[in-house]
Amino acid sequence: MSSPLFDLRGRVALVTGGSKGIGKAIARGFAEAGAEVVISSRHEEELHAAAVDIRHGLETGVATIVADMTRREDVRRLAEAATHAFGRIDILVNNAGTNEPQPIDALADEVWDRTLELNLSSCMALTRYVVPQMKERRWGRIIFTSSVLGLTSLAGRGSYSASKSGVIGLCRAVALELGQFGITANCIAPGFFLTDLPRRPLNEQQRTAVAGQVPLGRWGDVQELAGPALLLASNAGSYISGSVLVVDGGLLARAF
Repeated sequence: MSSPLFDLRGRVALVTGGSKGIGKAIARGFAEAGAEVVISSRHEEELHAAAVDIRHGLETGVATIVADMTRREDVRRLAEAATHAFGRIDILVNNAGTNEPQPIDALADEVWDRTLELNLSSCMALTRYVVPQMKERRWGRIIFTSSVLGLTSLAGRGSYSASKSGVIGLCRAVALELGQFGITANCIAPGFFLTDLPRRPLNEQQRTAVAGQVPLGRWGDVQELAGPALLLASNAGSYISGSVLVVDGGLLARAF
């Protein structure tokens, strides 16, 4: 029998970018803990396929909502539709994101604007829409997906690192504002996980070289982020707020 500390029965979670990768893994982890789950993404077919996978073997409800998080009207509509799906939102995971590496002297305005809008501004907007109902119930969990590149960086990742650093600052401000209402806000900062974002620009040799920089000697599996997210979403993490939980296989422990 699972620990009641990690029990999410009776809770409703909204996970953006939930059709694949980190978002899907977190949504499945929440569903296994008993939560009703709403996942969103721009791609309807991917969402429906993800919902089938998340529901597999479980009795919990999973709803899907198509939304483009770079459009503020879609963000507002998502908050309303997700609330309507199960009557409330208790847990918000701001996970949708993008990474388009470009050197600073060739960084296109549209890449900068798109990255900041999706990775940072949409988090602000969706949190703004969801928070009032959490305040009314005096309970809520807000989780932001940042990155180790929000704490350090690599060449060509100016827009990505800026956005992920901004997410950490936003999270801490939200934690300070909302603690009095029983709402926590935290960041998860993943290291190198072989999702679609890093897989596309890297060949096999480069992926092997990256894994060699990690003390555990490998890339992370997205399933390994479900536990940290469950900690922050459940009563097990009720006194954690304003924190950045780094999940990187020891990467940032290296000095050189």
